[in-house]
Amino acid sequence: MKEQAHQRYKTKDGVIVPSVTTIISLLNKPALVPWANKLGLQGIDVAKYVDKTAEIGTLAHQMILDYFKNIETDFSEYSPETKDKAENSFLSFLEWIRGKKIVPTFIEKSGVSEGWGFGGTFDFYGIIDKVFTLIDFKTGSGIYPEMSIQLAAYKTLLEYDYSQYENSNWTPYRVEQAMILRIPRTEDEKFEIKVWTNLDKQWEIFKRLLEIYKLQKEIKEVKE
Repeated sequence: MKEQAHQRYKTKDGVIVPSVTTIISLLNKPALVPWANKLGLQGIDVAKYVDKTAEIGTLAHQMILDYFKNIETDFSEYSPETKDKAENSFLSFLEWIRGKKIVPTFIEKSGVSEGWGFGGTFDFYGIIDKVFTLIDFKTGSGIYPEMSIQLAAYKTLLEYDYSQYENSNWTPYRVEQAMILRIPRTEDEKFEIKVWTNLDKQWEIFKRLLEIYKLQKEIKEVKE
């Protein structure tokens, strides 16, 4: 499964470190408030709507990962309606990869930055049409700025930390482009792609968020 709240990341010394998503959660999500208000005005129960669309998104996301892993997706825990909608979402992904030469290196791979002290799980790293590419598949209502910050953290895991411990030749994995692929869950959502070739500023933001997280943790640990 994708990075979850209960998932723990540890350094080689057994020290628990925060996840990328935990660090980025320090940012406000201003788009969520008007979105929830809009649903409320339409008489839609936000909690039920989120649960339903999240389930579709989770399944569609898993279908994509299973596609790259060359395994069959387990639909046993999902209703026929959820399965049908997830399959429709999956079709948009298949349309995107048509004609592309894709060579996966890692699928749904976890890593820990020993130096910076954080962990994360990225969806895809490999070569797409001869370009070294990092991808995070999203099933949500849009592509937001914090998603590129997340990619910047994953890029660091690959290029500077993960390479050293996983690659026997100590050859860094290159990231020439990073992508967010937004997979639609409902008919009113659309397939969307955003590409970054430079994430330097996003990495600087992530480093500052990580520093804030560590300072907040130190404050909480101070005994009065």
